[in-house]
Amino acid sequence: MRIIYRFVICLFIFSIFSGCAQKRDTSDEATSDILEKISAKKNISKINGVSFVASGDSVNSQNIIPLKNIHANYAAVMPFAFIKSLEHPEVIYDRERQWYGETEQGVKQYISMLHANDIKVMLKPQIWIHRGAFTGLLKMASEEEWLQLEVSYRNFIIDFAKVAEIENVEIFCIGTELENFIAHRPEYWRKLIVEVRAIYKGKITYAANWDEYKRVPFWKLLDFIGVDAYFPISGEKTPTVAETILGWKQWKTELKTFSEIENKKIIFTEYGYRSVDFSGKEPWKSDREMTAVNMEAQINLLSGLYQTLWKEEWFAGGFLWKWFIAHEVVGGAENTQFTPQNKPAEAIIKKHFTTAN
Repeated sequence: MRIIYRFVICLFIFSIFSGCAQKRDTSDEATSDILEKISAKKNISKINGVSFVASGDSVNSQNIIPLKNIHANYAAVMPFAFIKSLEHPEVIYDRERQWYGETEQGVKQYISMLHANDIKVMLKPQIWIHRGAFTGLLKMASEEEWLQLEVSYRNFIIDFAKVAEIENVEIFCIGTELENFIAHRPEYWRKLIVEVRAIYKGKITYAANWDEYKRVPFWKLLDFIGVDAYFPISGEKTPTVAETILGWKQWKTELKTFSEIENKKIIFTEYGYRSVDFSGKEPWKSDREMTAVNMEAQINLLSGLYQTLWKEEWFAGGFLWKWFIAHEVVGGAENTQFTPQNKPAEAIIKKHFTTAN
């Protein structure tokens, strides 16, 4: 009996330790799964996006095919609002006279169609000032007018932040190239960000001009540092890829350092080059005086940019300026503007988007 009794006790103890071992194994497996998931989240693909220009029409599946063909995984949807002059405080938006793609209804339709085709979205409401005046110079003459502008702009942004939340938009951009507005009213912008976050649960950025981004005071409140990347790269008529890479060296160092200081990744909320001579000298220029078609310059400048930045850990990707909905009738051999559509540069972008991670 005593032997049997000891045997039973030993068997009982063994079963307890076996159960504990099984529990430890299960726990270790769960921990491993969590770590794998965290690691997978860190290894997020680059944003290979385009700036999807609004149209007077709705978007259909045929309009999306060219985006799928170049392997774009993001598109920026851009509802514009209008201001009469650099000194005027009223932001006019979502009017019947605007193009369909700039209205709230049109924006929702564009987002829905893009999402249905597995293309993520950055919603980027922005300002157009009469005759194309530079938005960075927007400045009011009195406190009363500043307050009017703040209310008007706030309504514009909050209305589209609500759209972003309803439509499950991945990134929301609170403004584009508004340096004077930010410099004179920094507290307004901080409060606006808080209000946007109360409505919208996705990622938030601001699109700073290439020579503005280091002076923006609220990056720590955002998820990405957004830069409209029209950095001067080369004064050559047709810069080579090697010259383009060299031209990016200074800017790459500055961007990396700034990303580390702010502890935020950088996205190019806009980037691109025209298919003209000297397009790397002052890439922000869009005037019609530049008329000499140069497809090689556009190819080389884009290739150099991709080779320089896209593999950097601190760089999250960007949105090509710009891509029109009616693909079959835009761009082409005689076009001198930014779009790469139906140009040799389109093949370069497709090749890059196919392999970029």
